[in-house]
Amino acid sequence: MSNANVLFDAPGPLALRRYRMIAAATVLGIIAVIALVTWKLYTEDQLTAEKWEPFVTPSIIELLLEAMVETLKAAGLAIAGAVVFGVIFGVGKLSDHRIVRWPSWLVVEFFRAVPLLLLIIFIWTLMGNALDTIVPLVLGLILYNGSVLAEVFRAGVNAVPKGQSEAAASIGMRKNQLMRIVLLPQAVKIMLPAIISQCIVALKDTSLGFAILAPGLTYAGRSIWGEFGNRLATAIVLAAMYIVLNLILSWLAEYLQKRMGTPKMELVGGIVQTQPDAGASGAGGTAA
Repeated sequence: MSNANVLFDAPGPLALRRYRMIAAATVLGIIAVIALVTWKLYTEDQLTAEKWEPFVTPSIIELLLEAMVETLKAAGLAIAGAVVFGVIFGVGKLSDHRIVRWPSWLVVEFFRAVPLLLLIIFIWTLMGNALDTIVPLVLGLILYNGSVLAEVFRAGVNAVPKGQSEAAASIGMRKNQLMRIVLLPQAVKIMLPAIISQCIVALKDTSLGFAILAPGLTYAGRSIWGEFGNRLATAIVLAAMYIVLNLILSWLAEYLQKRMGTPKMELVGGIVQTQPDAGASGAGGTAA
């Protein structure tokens, strides 16, 4: 018996016919929605060449490319800072010392609860005009995304089989050595998909810099639609650029994940054991 038939029976002729009808109705519904949106845009003169012509103008293309570089710079700084923040406070929440654990818990829960836009505006207001507007944006992204990553790191460390900690303790490793050498490397592989997802969120959230006039794609879009009055066309172009950037980041992250490999958990004799990645085991050979 195949695995597909273990949890449910294969659909019969009536069920297959029903599935085909639902699929056809869904496709027709999507086509109808697209047609309705296109007709509405056409009647509102949003599809005219005048609205889209600026995006083939060399000066506007140069402006968008410069804005994209600023967005990537802000995202890169925010992601790097958030990872460092997450590791520090994630490990802090796992500390055996209350004087470290409770402040770490308070910081993480506070910045996770504060809306990111309000956090960015608060930091910008607090700093005034003393620093470039990209600084409040990056700091806000670090504090928020770092707090989320702190929980990810904590969960990843807790997901490592306890046998690893017990084995390390049996050979005399201290807690900081255990965390640095044994737990964190394995935890990173386990939580890599969640880290990737949060990096994509940080990249998208750079658009909130619009609220404090921070340089980036949304700030450039504001100047474009302010001059040409093509808000919808500008929003579509900016959305397409963000989608492309996020897809590139996703592909890069998937490549890194495949290169690193993800440990596989296997139940052996009632004990969860970590099995090495196929590529890694092939390189290392078998022990005698």
